[in-house]
Amino acid sequence: MSLTGQPRIVPVIVVVPPRTLLLDIAGPMEVLRRANIDQAAVRFVVSYVGPAPCVTSSVGLDVANVAPLPDGLPDDALVVISGSADEPLGAPAGSRADDAPLEAEIVSWLQRVIRPGIRLVSICSGALLAARAGLLDGHECTTHHATLGELMRLAPRARVRENRLYVEDGERLTSAGVTAGIDLMLALVAREAGHAAALAVARDLVIYLRRAGGDPQLSPWLEGRNHLHPAIHRAQDAVGADPARDWSVEALAEVAATSPRNLSRLFNDHAGMSVTDYVNRMRIALARELVIGSRLDMESIAERAGFSSTRQFRRVWNRLHDISPARLRASFR
Repeated sequence: MSLTGQPRIVPVIVVVPPRTLLLDIAGPMEVLRRANIDQAAVRFVVSYVGPAPCVTSSVGLDVANVAPLPDGLPDDALVVISGSADEPLGAPAGSRADDAPLEAEIVSWLQRVIRPGIRLVSICSGALLAARAGLLDGHECTTHHATLGELMRLAPRARVRENRLYVEDGERLTSAGVTAGIDLMLALVAREAGHAAALAVARDLVIYLRRAGGDPQLSPWLEGRNHLHPAIHRAQDAVGADPARDWSVEALAEVAATSPRNLSRLFNDHAGMSVTDYVNRMRIALARELVIGSRLDMESIAERAGFSSTRQFRRVWNRLHDISPARLRASFR
């Protein structure tokens, strides 16, 4: 709240590129909408700008009433660049090439208007437009894991970080794929309006846990699942549904309808890890949620996650995490 008793205004300018990923805009802006409702100290005033007044989004829905790219920006503006889809739903193949002049217009505009005091936020592949404008040089940054290589090519002087949900480096804030933009915007709400406001928004949006920027882009629950083998998926589904169960190789082989020896071979071939490693990773994923989201002591967490002892829990945890459970819990308080 300002000295006059009025809310402090934060101008948010959302850049709507061609083929805009709808969730890149809708998710983060819903965070700001809820923040405006849940607290009165700060008001986020959002406007949508771009090189075209109407844009076909990633899902084929048109985003209309997009204002022209302005000649200037307020000193304390927050500029948010959405990512773009390769091909919108229902669009003809190869239509992306037609959008090159519009993307070039955004890049030129960014070069003209971004100056010290203005924070630049990119969601997903929006970082590529910022990189083309030279605005990530010398900064830490990230993007969707599928476009990290392109970001490195476009911004060779940037310090591109892999496997990060979002990266904050001064006035440059970049996020990974799609829903990571929600996590980044929650972090911004916490900075502007306080942690209580951000937690209230997270509850409103039914986001079970806020993730930190250093969290991996890919959920631990999805580790080892980039394959098409049905037997392994059956076993992984069973472990994910109840990590604390006594999952011996024999028990999981029965679920997968194969022999224990074949299951071990299939896990190594398709999941890239042993059965025991996979079970331990799922138990640690559950334990991590309990560390952050509960007040249980470590002995209780170890038991609930399926470990035979606190010592075993800590040994497996330390193999997968650089931070202790206690320090992780403290960082979320």
